[in-house]
Amino acid sequence: MAHNCPKASGFKPPWNAFLILLKQKATLFMAMGVVFLHASFIEIHEREGSSEIHCTDGRCKGHYSGPEFINGSDVAHQFSNQMAHRVGEKLKQLYDEAKYSKVDFSNISMSTVGMGSGKVTYSLDIPFVSVLEKCEAYTSFDHCGGWNHAPAIQSRKKQLQKALLKGEELFISDLKTTKEGLQEYWIQWKNKHKQAECAKK
Repeated sequence: MAHNCPKASGFKPPWNAFLILLKQKATLFMAMGVVFLHASFIEIHEREGSSEIHCTDGRCKGHYSGPEFINGSDVAHQFSNQMAHRVGEKLKQLYDEAKYSKVDFSNISMSTVGMGSGKVTYSLDIPFVSVLEKCEAYTSFDHCGGWNHAPAIQSRKKQLQKALLKGEELFISDLKTTKEGLQEYWIQWKNKHKQAECAKK
């Protein structure tokens, strides 16, 4: 004869307690994952360096902070490329807004704190000056520099000749240096597409 076993009075399966424990462990693992990802991001950020550039109608200013070299690549000096690109973009924008401008070479500021130590803070301030006529403005910008060596300016001048409007020349700054050894020539000219109407007959 089959017998039915009576249920224990007040007994409840421990599922609720189990689910609470499982949820607590999942939350802990997620928190550990976030901490790990954050630590990894900081490590990568410090290893690769960081840079920022802000432009107004009066200047472009910014800095790079991080390693001078990564795998033999001159990453710190590449900030000059980033700055030159942003300055060129801003000069074109100002030209389109009829705020005709060019770079004020005499007041460019450069510093390379920590250069030679393996980690550097490279700061740049590129000011603009307004001009009255659109064909007095410049809308392209570049640089030729050396991180502890003389810039190959003659070679760079030859490379840029094809970018010039007919009858125009490159406007090149005096050699700018920092006390730690960065050397830069800054270069501006009339963009042959943006300022085509300024071509000399």
